[in-house]
Amino acid sequence: MSSPYIAWAVIFILVPLGMVLYYGLTDNAGSFTFQNVARIAEPGYMKALLRSIELSLISTLICFILAYPLGLILSSMKLERDTFLVTLFILPMWMNFLLRTLTWMTLLEGKGVINTVLTFLHLPTINIINTPGAIILGMVYNFLPFMILPIYNALSRIDENVINAARDLGAGQLQTFLRIILPLSLPGIISGITMVFIPALTTFAISTMLGGSKILLIGNIIEQQFTQVYDWHLGSGLSIVLMIFILINMIIENLADKEGGTI
Repeated sequence: MSSPYIAWAVIFILVPLGMVLYYGLTDNAGSFTFQNVARIAEPGYMKALLRSIELSLISTLICFILAYPLGLILSSMKLERDTFLVTLFILPMWMNFLLRTLTWMTLLEGKGVINTVLTFLHLPTINIINTPGAIILGMVYNFLPFMILPIYNALSRIDENVINAARDLGAGQLQTFLRIILPLSLPGIISGITMVFIPALTTFAISTMLGGSKILLIGNIIEQQFTQVYDWHLGSGLSIVLMIFILINMIIENLADKEGGTI
């Protein structure tokens, strides 16, 4: 029964990963080398990587600040998974990713919808397009549902009797939150952080459309190596660096899940 999935995984997961490893660890002559990976230390590539990490961390933090209170509100309302309110937060994920980003591009551009309305109201216009702020806004908008759902699921699974027991034993609201709710929701938090940070770190479409190709992230550089420069070896070598970050996030998530299971 699992053979179709195994074939799919081999063809579309293992083979592409194998190609990335092969090109990333070889030169044009096919000889083994770490030079492609080591070039991440060059000033231009390192600057793009650090900028990507910075914007990804900021976006992840904003998503968490927005998602956790919302998760608490939704879980306290005892909503079913198929209720209309929960569906509203999943609905944006049904729309094409590029279309969602293109919408923000239309809203934020110099003569876009927002500035048109501000001009009509005789208010100062904003110049956020082609800035790091626009990229962060695009990341938060696109990836926020991936933070909300894991946190909401973790909070909704907390037994209300545990919270009531803490209150019966004299714990206040803050103490109950810090010692009961927050630790029990930690697996959902870690999962949400991983699901937001990884795509934010590797994205290139958002920075291209909302950054106007003026702000290069590491994803943009990798995309250019494959589609414009046609240097698959360097592009794969830089991709291996991002794969290392992804593996580190997966290890942290697995450790958090194991700790969460022991609570």
